[in-house]
Amino acid sequence: MNYELNLLIDDYAMPVLIAIMIGFMVFIIWDLAKRSNAGKFGTLILFIALGLGILGFVIKSVVVTMMEGGFH
Repeated sequence: MNYELNLLIDDYAMPVLIAIMIGFMVFIIWDLAKRSNAGKFGTLILFIALGLGILGFVIKSVVVTMMEGGFH
């Protein structure tokens, strides 16, 4: 029973929760740009600079999955 619960969490819950966390981080970047009156260019720079961290996490996850033989 415990093993099946761990599989459920690993296979379904974690990707959903990570996607929600990434969405929340995008909202935080947008709110930071809005509160600081960054303007269009400043908002773009914030999304590029802070979004690279999110992109790096996603790329790392894809590379690890590919190295483990995923994506059949």
